[in-house]
Amino acid sequence: MAPRPIWKGYLKLSLVTCAVELSNATTAAEKVSFKVINKATGNTVKRQYVDATTGKPVDEKNEVKGYKLADGEFLLIEDEEIDKIQVESSHTMNLDGFVEKASIDQVYLDSPYYVAPSDKVSEEAFAVIRKALEQKKMAALARIVLYRRERPVLLEPLGKGMLLTTLRYDRTVRKADDIFDDIKDVKPDKEMIELATHIIDKKKTKFDPSKFEDTYETALIEMIEAKKAGKKPPVAKPAQSPSNVVNLFDALKKSLASEDDGKAKRPAANKNGAQKAKVRARAASASQPTKKRKLAS
Repeated sequence: MAPRPIWKGYLKLSLVTCAVELSNATTAAEKVSFKVINKATGNTVKRQYVDATTGKPVDEKNEVKGYKLADGEFLLIEDEEIDKIQVESSHTMNLDGFVEKASIDQVYLDSPYYVAPSDKVSEEAFAVIRKALEQKKMAALARIVLYRRERPVLLEPLGKGMLLTTLRYDRTVRKADDIFDDIKDVKPDKEMIELATHIIDKKKTKFDPSKFEDTYETALIEMIEAKKAGKKPPVAKPAQSPSNVVNLFDALKKSLASEDDGKAKRPAANKNGAQKAKVRARAASASQPTKKRKLAS
């Protein structure tokens, strides 16, 4: 089942316009989630706003947004007043600039979304815009209002559709120099750099996100399954602090040697990966509601 679009509007290139829809490119649905439980009763709890002065609960109909003024007073803003605000980017993504994606510093890239034509009539115009970007190997800059905020975005071809990535405003990004200025300008030994590059060559691989393993999530599921079965949770291995490197050159040589030795052991590691996959496959059943309230204690 296709995810429900989170935004519908128009994509515009000069005088060419097509109807499009935006869908989330990522999901957190597979993650283990918890509810807050009253330990004394085993019941779930709910959040409620409380008046900071009187201490009394606030009825939902009396909840309103407040903008703090210079004198400390609050200007009350109703949700309906915010919803009435309409700018062009509320309903139209106007492609007003084109760049090479590589020219954008990665720190400005935020959240990804899929863009697709929202009706049959728009498919041809959408395909023309996508193909033009593909042939020029360019990405388009635009703006869009998402979750009551206007965001600069980047659009690029992706298969039969497009990928939209929201961009961070410059004022929200810390300058790298503010963090890196205190780092001393060290000139490493050439031979040590060569050893380090050999290690990189040994570990060279292809990007395959399907091989990413969330070991914390796996351990969490194992703990939940143990509690469901009335068993003691697995004993965690104590975290080990890395040993102090006395001789960097020797450490690099040992690292390179361990990479050579590790090649023979990697097939066995695949078996461990398969076992972990079985644990992940049981995540769905572990996250289902259970009558044993002690699970939440």
